[in-house]
Amino acid sequence: MTPTAVHTDIRTALTDLLLTPGLDLEEAAEGHFAPDYRQRTDGSWADRTEFLAHIAHLRTVLAGGSVQVHDELTDGTRYADRHTMEVDKIDGSTVRMEVYLFAEFAADGRFRRIEETTLLLEGADSDRDLGSAR
Repeated sequence: MTPTAVHTDIRTALTDLLLTPGLDLEEAAEGHFAPDYRQRTDGSWADRTEFLAHIAHLRTVLAGGSVQVHDELTDGTRYADRHTMEVDKIDGSTVRMEVYLFAEFAADGRFRRIEETTLLLEGADSDRDLGSAR
């Protein structure tokens, strides 16, 4: 990827994946995640198929939410951010997580790899694994 290439970002990716009702999951993923995508969340690795299973599960428990990016840095093929994801679950509860994320872009500007650590700010103890639940 050249420094002037267009790339995705976490706010746009999460909005398409989780907060845009009616947007097909595969279509949302295709715009932001390379075919060889891998993700490590709180120490657990998932390939693209496992990641999409995670997102499909979240779509069944979330009613809405928002993403607030606090810090964001792009340097060539590298990306880092700190963001807060606040979601309203279908059961009426709210979960708020702060996420520390490091990523690598594929040549086409989609995410190839994300490694992240999550911190539960609001929610039940059972929500601690929401970032990797399937």
